[in-house]
Amino acid sequence: MAHDTTTAPLAFSHEANTSPRSAEEVAQILANPGFGNHFTDHMVQIDWTVENGWADARVIPYGPLILDPASSVLHYGQEIFEGLKVYRHADGSIWTFRPDQNAERLQRSAARLALPQLSVADFVESVRQIVKADARWVPSAPDTSLYLRPFTIANETFLGVRSAHKASYLVIASPAGAYFTGGIKPISIWLSTEYSRAGRGGTGAAKCGGNYAASLLPQEEAYRNGCAQVMFLDGETGTRIDELGGMNVFFVRNDKSVVTPELTGSILEGITRASIIQLLQDRGYTVEERAIGIDEWRAGEADGTITEVFACGTAAVITPIGQLKSTDFTIGSEDAEPGELTLSIREELTDIQYGRREDRHGWMVRVDG
Repeated sequence: MAHDTTTAPLAFSHEANTSPRSAEEVAQILANPGFGNHFTDHMVQIDWTVENGWADARVIPYGPLILDPASSVLHYGQEIFEGLKVYRHADGSIWTFRPDQNAERLQRSAARLALPQLSVADFVESVRQIVKADARWVPSAPDTSLYLRPFTIANETFLGVRSAHKASYLVIASPAGAYFTGGIKPISIWLSTEYSRAGRGGTGAAKCGGNYAASLLPQEEAYRNGCAQVMFLDGETGTRIDELGGMNVFFVRNDKSVVTPELTGSILEGITRASIIQLLQDRGYTVEERAIGIDEWRAGEADGTITEVFACGTAAVITPIGQLKSTDFTIGSEDAEPGELTLSIREELTDIQYGRREDRHGWMVRVDG
């Protein structure tokens, strides 16, 4: 069950937080924000009903939600979310990166989870509204940002297996520090052979909480084996690489080609992934979106045809991978150095995001005006 998006733009009302954090508190938080630890003074909320569609768009003080114990999200998991960052450029202006792509992906996730679809225009406006309310929370230190978490939940009070007739879309914001505090170092990842992230016809391409909940147990296994992330294979054959618990993956070859697993419906359509593909093609690299197996990775590492491996996502942008570990074998080395292309592409992408390099593709959208 999919729902039509709003045709007329929504008008947002504003309710100021009467007890905002002091300037001193904000400065102290921005000096060492971490990731997902602190939240700004306001949030956005828009409500939806099957009878009236989207309405009551508002900026309100950040605070707890009131949910009935029978709210459908608590029982049937109708929930989707997005993640994007807001960047302060050197001149003080505030920008975000490809928000229309987040909006469209949220719509696709909504369709898969039988939730209402918010229009692209209203999604982007919700980003502008939270930034307008909490611009002082956008940090200016190198490699810092304001992380935005838009999400939609079904909050109709009922017990019954059907799509809910009431839902809310919200945006909360959290200052984010530099992901790599001690320099960019390759990580070790753990190969999950017992668990799959998604299956054919499932919700793998949707950004929903259930996918991440299912990844937590194998992620714990990764931690126990000294790895930072878990890698999943396809759910049908258990031979093809899908993605990491929260990131897409790329393999750099010695013939100026790069391979990344194809989008099969079980892999999240990463916006960072799509941007990297474009930047690689701009440089003359051939990017192959196709199936790639563990055996190809092992052979490529052994004979030198695979020279670099990296993962990508909103939080870390690009993370070099040094080693894959499993119960039966290891590929690569935990002492590996980050690859030249990995570092170069990461620098180019972050330079675009922070306004240090020309935005040739028009990806950046100013949100403070």
